[in-house]
Formats: sequence, C-alpha cells, structure tokens
Amino acid sequence: MMRFAPWKIALTVAATLIAILICLPSMIGPDNRARLAAILPSWLPPNSIVLGLDLQGGAHLLYEVDRADVVRSMTGNLRDDLRRLLRDEKIAISGGIGVNPRGVQVRIPDAAERTRIMPKLYGLVQLSAGPGGSGLDISDAGDGLLKLNLTDAAIDNKIRRAVEQTIEVLNRRVNGLGTTEPNIQRQGSDRILVEVPGLQDTNRLKDIVGTTAKLEFRLVGEPGANPADVDMLDQADQPGKLPVEKQVMVQGEDLTDAQPGFDQRSGEPVVNFRFNIRGGQKFGQVTSANVGRPFAIVLDNKVISAPRILGPITGGSGQISGRFTVEQANNLAILLRAGALPAKLNIVEERTVGPGLGQDSIDAGKRAAYWAAVLVVTYMLITYGVFGVFANVALLIHISFIFAALVLLRATLTLPGIAGIVLTIGMAVDSNVLIYERIREESHAGRSLISALDAGFNRAFATIVDSNVTMFVVAAILYFLGSGPVRGFAVSLALGILTTIVTAVTMTRMMIALWYRYARPTKLPI
Repeated sequence: MMRFAPWKIALTVAATLIAILICLPSMIGPDNRARLAAILPSWLPPNSIVLGLDLQGGAHLLYEVDRADVVRSMTGNLRDDLRRLLRDEKIAISGGIGVNPRGVQVRIPDAAERTRIMPKLYGLVQLSAGPGGSGLDISDAGDGLLKLNLTDAAIDNKIRRAVEQTIEVLNRRVNGLGTTEPNIQRQGSDRILVEVPGLQDTNRLKDIVGTTAKLEFRLVGEPGANPADVDMLDQADQPGKLPVEKQVMVQGEDLTDAQPGFDQRSGEPVVNFRFNIRGGQKFGQVTSANVGRPFAIVLDNKVISAPRILGPITGGSGQISGRFTVEQANNLAILLRAGALPAKLNIVEERTVGPGLGQDSIDAGKRAAYWAAVLVVTYMLITYGVFGVFANVALLIHISFIFAALVLLRATLTLPGIAGIVLTIGMAVDSNVLIYERIREESHAGRSLISALDAGFNRAFATIVDSNVTMFVVAAILYFLGSGPVRGFAVSLALGILTTIVTAVTMTRMMIALWYRYARPTKLPI
C-alpha cells in the first residue's frame, strides 16, 4: 500500500524532530548546553553523548587479586573455625593449632575423638570449592596429628567470588567520584579492569580503588595489658605506634552512611558516620561501659584517630577526625559508604589516555564518517536520481535516530562504536538499493508504476528483514561475549540495524508515496 494516514505522517515527522532535538546538546559546546536546556521542553533529556576512554581520555588500571592474601585470609578463617569447633565439641588437643601456608594442623591424641570429629572437619569449608567439590584435604600424619590443607578448587572458587564482590564494591566507589560511565569488568579469572573516562588523576583513582577500607573500632590498650592481647598499630596523624586491643568492638560493616563534613568547633574536615541498629547498640554499649578510655578508629590496620570517650554515645552516629584535608575526608567517606574490599589488589598495568589522543581519535572518526557519507550520498544521487534524494534524507534521519538512542540509553560511544555507525550507513543504503532494484525489475516486467512501487517494497521487505536479523544476532553475540570496545561496536551496530528497518522501509516508502501523490509521474525515474 502506497497510502499513509495523516496521523502516521505527523507521528513520523514528530519522531524525527524529537530525535534531532535530543542530539542537539551533543553538537554544541558545554557552555551552550545550559542555555539550550532552558529553551528545550522539560521532558526532553538535556544530556549529551557519553564519550569512551579512547575519545575523551581518562584513567586505565588493571588490577589482580592477591592470591597469597586470599590464602592467608582463608587459612586464618579456617584456624578460627577449627578452634570454635573443637571448643564446642569439647575435644582435647595437644599443643595449639599450627598454621602452614595452605592450611592448619592440630594434634588430637585420643583416637575415638579423632574419629568423632573427622566428619565435622570437612564441613568447615564444604562450600568453598563450589558444587560437588571438597574444600579441604585432610590427612592423618600419625601420632594423632591431623593436617587440614585447602584444595586448589577451594582457593580458585574463593578468588572467583572475591573478584565478583570486588567489582560490586569498585562500582560503588568509582561512581562516588561523580564520573560518567566507568567501565569495571573482569579480565580472566583473577584480574579486574577499571577504566574511568575523563579522569586524568590516576593517583586519586588508585587511592579510591586500591584501599581495602577495612574499618574497625577498638579500645586502646591500657598500661600493663597482656602483650598477647594487643596489637601495636601505626598512627596516621603522628609517628609511633599505639597499643590497640585485638578484640574488635564494632565492625565497619555495620555502617549505613558516611558523609564528609566540618567540625563545628575547629572547622577541620571530618567524616560523619551512622550505624545500623545492631551497630548503634554495640557502639552505645561500648561507650557506656568505657567512659574515659581512648577509642581507636582503625582503617586497614592503621589508627586514624583515637578520641577519648567523654560520655555514652547512644544515638548510633559518630565522627571521625584525623587532620584530614577536604579531599581526604571526601575519599574516606566514599570508601566507608562503598564497603571494604574482600581481598588485596595489586596493580598490573597503569595507563593514562590524554585528551589530546582522544581528540585525534575523534577527528579520525569524523573524517571516516564524512567520507563514507559523501561517497554514499553521491553514489545514490548519481544512480537513482530523485529516489536517491529520498534515500539520503532517510540516511540523515537514520543517523539522528542512532545518536538519539545513544543519548537516551546513556551508552558510551567509543572509537569502535564510530566504526559501527559508519558500517550501518552502508547497511542503511543497501536496504534502499534492494528496494529500488526490485522496483526496477517489477517495472521492466510490465507492471504499472504504482504497482511496481508497491510490489518492490513488499517483496524486498522479507530480504531486508532476514539480512538485518542475521546482523542483529551477530551484534548480540559480540555484546554478550565481548568486552570493552567490542561491546561499544556491538551497541552502535545493533542500534543502526534497528533504525535501518524503520528509515529504509517506512520513511523511504512514505516519501515516495507523497512524491507520487503530488507529482503524479507517468514513468519510473530510475
């Protein structure tokens, strides 16, 4: 059918105008965007296209989970669990619990007790190796000595879960910096890629990402305390060590919020924090029972501050001070809000992409897009005349729809993404070529002009859909199996495929229908 209802024409024109308005903020400088936002309707998003690391520059860091740190943590937990199990089961041991690089060992002289405890030992880390796996390798070395060693499967599974948890924590931390579209993803089995477009200060990013941020509240050891019950910890604001009790009174995981602020008396930057109900109760009990004693705030085994408890603090909130700068207080608040990392991270690769290199990439991408557009437009005009004009107009609308979709989806445009857009320019015109050649064949077969136009669109439609669906499946595979720039290419390619079907079929058909209605041609102009 070569007739279109007026409401369909009006809807198509409105959609085109909205797409152009959405793209406008991306075509002007940042200084003019605020003025444009005041002019545009409030329901239109004033956002611009988000550029990737390769286009606007930024920080690139590749981290690796410290395997030795993970094993130490697992061994320490295994030792604590074993001690608790032996105490609960009232099992007598000879000597203490020994620790080796991959596990622990304990001597149980009584054979009956060894037999009774053996099934429960496997349950200590039965989930650590994943479904169907064993987390412990238990051997009897003779004379009642049992050796419990962590299996490779248990360690690998722990590292995998540590990477997953680390990605979640890093997403919260980096988003707290106020950056746009950071790229944080797994690389291999134990590595994490962190890319932050637009951020040139890698030192600040390393401070935010690499800090474990394990927060603990402990009492300062009293004079004459048993050395085995205290840790000598470094102080962040002054030289020397401070004796701090090993017992953790309140865990940092009980924090619900942390915000930077300023002390009302001294005006120094501080961090105000608030506990959940459980943490607030513990905090209130500790401060009520220890009025007058220093209370150490420990971050990553370093004493940030050790204020003296002047009175019970039962409101579930408090303040951390430590001669911070404004930036340090803000960074500490971000770390505490995001939570602690499950394992230590080591930097494998560090790279900064300058804005100059990104501008070169943008210029190269623009040149490629311009040349592609000029060649395609010229070819269509020479080959198909007035029908080529319709195809070129549809091509411009097609590009507008792609950029509008990128803005609405807040997708990141990368250099491979520009390549995908250039590719869809050829694909969009290719659909028009299929339609026009089919119309030409129908006309040569003796059909009337209106019949040839209608048959050309109807019979070419199935071919266009088949070819575009195939390409869309390829784009989906690239997106789900690829990473980084490959996914950027897949996104722009998929959006281009969707808009191609709309512009090459619906809009071109509408323009040809209007041309036929008002021009009343007697022969096919191609």
